[in-house]
Amino acid sequence: MHLVLVPTPIGNLEDITLRALRVLREVEVVACEDTRRTGFLLDHFGIETPTVRLDQHTVGRAAALLERHRYVAYATDAGTPGISDPGAELVRLALEWGWRVEALPGPTALIPALVVSGLPTHRFVFEGFLPPKGKERRARLARLAKEDRTVVLYEAPHRLARTLQDLAELYGETHPIAVARELTKRHEEVYRGTIGQALEHFQEARGEFVLVLGPRAVREALDERALLAQLEAQGLRGKDLVRALVAAGLSRNRAYALVHRARLEKEDG
Repeated sequence: MHLVLVPTPIGNLEDITLRALRVLREVEVVACEDTRRTGFLLDHFGIETPTVRLDQHTVGRAAALLERHRYVAYATDAGTPGISDPGAELVRLALEWGWRVEALPGPTALIPALVVSGLPTHRFVFEGFLPPKGKERRARLARLAKEDRTVVLYEAPHRLARTLQDLAELYGETHPIAVARELTKRHEEVYRGTIGQALEHFQEARGEFVLVLGPRAVREALDERALLAQLEAQGLRGKDLVRALVAAGLSRNRAYALVHRARLEKEDG
């Protein structure tokens, strides 16, 4: 008894893997969120495997599905299944019943958005979709604002403006962000800037969005550079500049390092 989670393209059909196509041909049935969308994919590649709907409204069919079949694939509308979709429940049940569960590598919006963001990638947290409203949303946002890791979020177009506004209030409008739209599709766009700039840029939001927020350390570094530029504009140099940075709250070592690096950058420039 074998369940395979099969990632499907998030836009460009060429992103399907050869292994995924083989599995989709071999299995007895393909369980999926939308039989029309998955059916289109199967038709495109000449695959005649039958499909059965298994979404958030029909996840109760999971037990019957596993009872009737011994080799099953599960695919979401797009991307890698098992995250914020019925695939997680299907996996749980299959494991309880002693099935072999396998997840194929493949398309996802999360990783491409992260690696093209230009923000730190060595440590990050994926939050999926934020709660749409209420106390739970405010609590989640407050926790994210304290993160020292890069944060990745998914967002729908009709909620993008509100989410950017909420993030601006907590992070500040100058906090760095990358907003990836319609990844792998014809109108793909990756906007890099600040949260405030992103609010102005996406006046009309269309498509699916991935938001990548820089960690707190990046924000603090940007704030330090802005403070340094402000003090230099006032004519402060050398030890006077260091003393002013310390008075503003930086440690003496950090102030010296910041001034030294700025001087080297100017000499190189």
